[in-house]
Amino acid sequence: MTDVFSAGVLVFRRVETGIEVLLGHMGGPLWAKKDASAWSIPKGEYLSEDESAREAARREFTEELGLPVPEGEWIDLGEVSYRSGAKRKYLTVWAVEGDLDPADVVPGTFEMEWPPRSGRLAEFPEIDRAEWFDPASAADKLGKGQRPLLTRLIDRLP
Repeated sequence: MTDVFSAGVLVFRRVETGIEVLLGHMGGPLWAKKDASAWSIPKGEYLSEDESAREAARREFTEELGLPVPEGEWIDLGEVSYRSGAKRKYLTVWAVEGDLDPADVVPGTFEMEWPPRSGRLAEFPEIDRAEWFDPASAADKLGKGQRPLLTRLIDRLP
């Protein structure tokens, strides 16, 4: 089993009813028809041992959404760990207040063999859309390993 270390940024905004968080729907054919547990905090793996978690979080946010992290205070939400297939994933996340327009998202891409065992590589967006969700809806959208980060965000906000 290989451990995977990643970092991300959870953008939130204040609305009349409380807060909303910005999530990305995972791109590619494996996620196209899924909704529950098919959304994620913009995140990704560290490029090297020399890259800090915060640097990786900022870089991955920009790579996945095509937008910079909003200016503002970074609120440390800590680390969660969870299984994804045979791997154990460790994810460090910060929250930043901001109000990005999902229509402005220009996602990065990745390549994978598609269709399976065809020998052909196809390019897909890392996320195929981004949307704002209240915390209860976001909990339904996120995989269970990332859900504790929503509770931590709510607990840390004044």
